[in-house]
Amino acid sequence: MTTSAGAPEVCALAARLATAAKLPPPVSLTGLAGGKNNRVYRVTLEGRDAPVVLKCYFSDARDVRDRRHAEWTFLERAWAAGIRNVPEPLATEPAAHAALYSFVTGGKLAPGEVADAHVAAAIRFVVAINRTAGISLPLPTASEACFSIAAHVDTVDRRVARLANLDGTAPRVDDARRLVADRLVPAWTRIRSRILALPGDATEELGQANRCISPSDFGFHNALVSATGDVSFIDFEYAGRDDPAKLVCDFFCQPEIPVPTGHLDGVLDGLSGGLPVDAHFRDRAMTLLDAYRIKWACIILNEFLPVDAARRAFADAGAREARCEIQLAKAAHTLSQVDETA
Repeated sequence: MTTSAGAPEVCALAARLATAAKLPPPVSLTGLAGGKNNRVYRVTLEGRDAPVVLKCYFSDARDVRDRRHAEWTFLERAWAAGIRNVPEPLATEPAAHAALYSFVTGGKLAPGEVADAHVAAAIRFVVAINRTAGISLPLPTASEACFSIAAHVDTVDRRVARLANLDGTAPRVDDARRLVADRLVPAWTRIRSRILALPGDATEELGQANRCISPSDFGFHNALVSATGDVSFIDFEYAGRDDPAKLVCDFFCQPEIPVPTGHLDGVLDGLSGGLPVDAHFRDRAMTLLDAYRIKWACIILNEFLPVDAARRAFADAGAREARCEIQLAKAAHTLSQVDETA
């Protein structure tokens, strides 16, 4: 096998998974750019025009999330439900933290290119994955799933608390510490107090019937658009059952390919009409939007945390200094979107 990326053991892994999927043997392996948490390879198979994708998932004792299991089970369910604008799960090897998927063609949207048709496709996808009557394949709880207002607040609390222990060896760490102390923590203190002062029991849990199947980390940073305008969705490492209000907040707060907030009412209407949401879904999403801006600012600053920096280095051994510079600017921009009166 020829390879432009990957050690011999990765080539052997690709061969085993191709055999398990009853596919021809691999003849070449090429690393794909863009994965932040994993190593991803394009695999060309003997006598077959269509390539497949080998995904090797990051694993660390300090991070207990099973990204392979979450993505594999979500895609199994999607394909069982007849959804085809996602990768097909072909074979997996849990002990190797790896899986083989079909190759999805298309290009990434650039910031500013998100249009009505793209947002409509995202709504249809979420509604479709939740219309799986008769599909018995179980799904785990989504990563950082929240089923009460208190749980949403606790999740952001944990994210903010982690930033008290930034990696002292990280480039620009002093600037990151100032951003956290001077802007992020004061903003979260205001937002947290406002949310917990609202009427009602913050610990009351969302009923099972009103929880959704969430792609999680959902947005156009994890989408590919074909030449004909068809939208496919990829990367479901955090997927599972969750509060649909959290799905909405993440959709509008992810920073890479921003979704203009002018689409917010349309998304809330579309999901309200297609999912069995509770009576407080819309209000809950609006209430939590600034909390999730804080959470996403924390996520952006993961580059300054030891275990998260290790995961980034696993996926891409590029210069950490450049990554820190970029993430610091993104975090500052995300914080600028928080309602200053909160």
